[in-house]
Amino acid sequence: MGPQFRGRPLLAVAASVVALGALTPLVYLGIRSLDGGVDKAARLLFRQRTADLALRTVALTSVVAIACLVLGMLAAWAVTRTDLPGRSFFAIALTAPLAIPSYVSGYVWIAEFPALAGFAGAALVLTMSCFPLVMLPVAAAFASADPGRAEVSRTLGRSALRTALTVEARHVVPSAAAGALLVSLYTISDFGAVALMRYDAFTLGIYSAYRGGLDRTAASVLGAVLVLMALVLTLAERRARRGATARVGSGAPRSAEPVMLGRWTLPSLAAIAVLFAMAVAVPLLGLVRWLVRSLRFTIDWGDVLETTLATLRFSTFAAIFVVIIALPVALYAARSTSPLARAAEVSTFVAHGLPGITVGLAVVFLGIRFLPSIYQTAALLVLAYAVLFLPLAVGSARAAIAASPLVLEDVSRSLGSSRTRTDLRVTLPIALPGIAAGGALVFLTVAKELPATLLLRPRGVDTLATELWSTTQVFKYGEAAPYAFALILVSAVPTFVLDRAIRRRHVAAVPAGQL
Repeated sequence: MGPQFRGRPLLAVAASVVALGALTPLVYLGIRSLDGGVDKAARLLFRQRTADLALRTVALTSVVAIACLVLGMLAAWAVTRTDLPGRSFFAIALTAPLAIPSYVSGYVWIAEFPALAGFAGAALVLTMSCFPLVMLPVAAAFASADPGRAEVSRTLGRSALRTALTVEARHVVPSAAAGALLVSLYTISDFGAVALMRYDAFTLGIYSAYRGGLDRTAASVLGAVLVLMALVLTLAERRARRGATARVGSGAPRSAEPVMLGRWTLPSLAAIAVLFAMAVAVPLLGLVRWLVRSLRFTIDWGDVLETTLATLRFSTFAAIFVVIIALPVALYAARSTSPLARAAEVSTFVAHGLPGITVGLAVVFLGIRFLPSIYQTAALLVLAYAVLFLPLAVGSARAAIAASPLVLEDVSRSLGSSRTRTDLRVTLPIALPGIAAGGALVFLTVAKELPATLLLRPRGVDTLATELWSTTQVFKYGEAAPYAFALILVSAVPTFVLDRAIRRRHVAAVPAGQL
């Protein structure tokens, strides 16, 4: 354990307890998978159905990840490194898909274009929903990059496109790889879009296995396969980051001169406009159309308001709770180099690649067996959200704490403040913007979460996501429109906050020589 943490066993214990809680889904999967014995688990694992689901999921994930990499990197380059007309507008507008849940986009696309059902529709919807996960970090990396290398390349006669592909792209490889990992994990864990598009991927197979009978072993075996897939994706992302170049040079970062598109201006503008139309305009215009149609029906606006308030309540409580329990792990991981600190941080990411249905089943098992007093209450639902979305808060808070200067903590300690007092009065206030960004990300994700909420919401309580799901399942698209619009409005504010926070952090906080 590093010198900063000598004599601080309570923080290590707190971080370890949180990390062990995050491993609950793995314990459940192990118990359920072997519930019928090793032979039964082996039969389920190696049956044709499992192989088919694996191939279909790998195919979908590969297509979505590659498409998001291409679209995200090109869009990021266009809005940060070129003289594209309206690039400031597109830099913000192209983050809007993060505020539109994939199942909302899926519901609009399948309602307007029923022929899209299947692989093509699922790939389209997930790509349009996820490419900002690549675009945002890559745009921030482009903005913080040392322009000297690109300028040297251009003086040697290379074109702007060749320079972008051979020089600038190397700097953004870590950000692009991290974004592609998030896209891949989101795709393998997505339930709403694949269900609406009737594409039989792992998550839909798990849900069908759960709903189809009392035997949960099949669903657990499929969930265990997803854990393995998530591990493979994580290792692949780490391998992709090896050898990536970092910013070098001295002095404060400076902005690069924008690349003049010239005769490519109109084609580039048309391409960005088409991307905006498919990712943002089509879902929003489709919702407007269905909202107008819904006026023919008797919409219970009181129910819409009640459901919106329930969504806000669950999202707020979950964001606060997750941030609180994430702080010990983030502080421990940021200020210690011990194996225990690394293990605690990694453990919180275990459930991130699992679908909400699997985590929901694990929490149902935990509630029935060990916490019956809070079963089917809001408390158990918030616990499920914590397991699902803890890494979102841990990652943001850890990065913010790691970036805060150690010298200020040393000054505080030299003035007689205890370590805990220093954390509360120096370290955490400095890291507050990053911590708040993590809370906003948790709020946004909880508001859109569907499968775990379907399983664990208290009796008689609906969220915007569950109400939207129940109406679209019986093809009442007009009645679903008010709930979809309300969900987008609830998600819009934290999306804007996240965009601003990411840009400020990467553009303003890249000191010379930082890796």
